Amino acid sequence: MLILGGARSGKSRFGQSRIEAFTGQLCYIATAQAFDSEMAQRIALHRADRGPRWATVEAPLDLPDAIMASAAQVDAILVDCLTLWLSNLMLAERNVAQASAQLAQAVQDCPVPLALVANEVGLGIVPDNALARRFRDEAGRLNQSIAQIAGEVAFLAAGLPLMLKG
Repeated sequence: MLILGGARSGKSRFGQSRIEAFTGQLCYIATAQAFDSEMAQRIALHRADRGPRWATVEAPLDLPDAIMASAAQVDAILVDCLTLWLSNLMLAERNVAQASAQLAQAVQDCPVPLALVANEVGLGIVPDNALARRFRDEAGRLNQSIAQIAGEVAFLAAGLPLMLKG
């Protein structure tokens, strides 16, 4: 399942509730990096919101490998979020197209239920600089590629899901 929406739209909460519906051990794959105290606090709040059924794996760059390794050990996975992962790739000057293709393959090959959270960044004004425009375009392409292979796609606004697929 791909879960899209804007900032603070309820994406993570919705994804967590969907994955918690499965029995057994659950995995939260985090792509965020705590570069400042505000982000560290956000990470801590997300971690505190999950119970003992959740294992946490940090994968700021090697998300496809983390999905496959985790799938061998748990019963369902929540990835939060693809947009931060994309930022990490771009800042590390990684090949975004290649990494996105590897992610799409990992999503297709994942043998356990998988929910992926991503921001929809293309609904606002056109960014005023080349890097921001490239990021917006790459995010749109990544979301499209994952939506194409996902069995379900939801768009969240004000905490309310609109099912786009499935």
